[in-house]
Amino acid sequence: MKGLLLIAPLGLTVFIVIKSINYISDLFPSDYSLLSILLVVVATAFLGWIATYFIQIPVLQFFDRLLERIPLVKFIYTSIRDLMSAFIGKEKRFSKPVLIKHTLSENIYKIGFITQNDMSNIGLKEGYSAVYMPHSYNFSGELVLVKNEMLVPVESAPEEVMKFIVSGGVTRI
Repeated sequence: MKGLLLIAPLGLTVFIVIKSINYISDLFPSDYSLLSILLVVVATAFLGWIATYFIQIPVLQFFDRLLERIPLVKFIYTSIRDLMSAFIGKEKRFSKPVLIKHTLSENIYKIGFITQNDMSNIGLKEGYSAVYMPHSYNFSGELVLVKNEMLVPVESAPEEVMKFIVSGGVTRI
């Protein structure tokens, strides 16, 4: 079943593209087979653009406004939405992976992502950062405020560090 789940989307996509090219090729003389391939690519891109800007975005905006009007749901929805946009949105917030020296021993570290560099808005002096530490095998995490001296930058792509954390250290950085 896992193999089918992996291969089915790719296989169906290839099948549909080939059928579309064959269908459009039948409409033109055989000298225009390159034109039919180009036409399928352009039509697919155009349909994707129309679906995104005239269907998907307005529908999503409608539900976004609707959910933001319901008191308890608004709190939950906006928190989850903001967290998800921090991962995959235009303004990726988890872009600075760091190691945090654990207070129990100098040889123990936790991995996290700096989300804010200035904590003066909540009354902490200069030199503190907000660090989000995702949990392994889970889509939750912990936010800690840490002195900057306890942070060690990680020289890896943020996506690779997140995969490493979420997998419980099974994947390689």
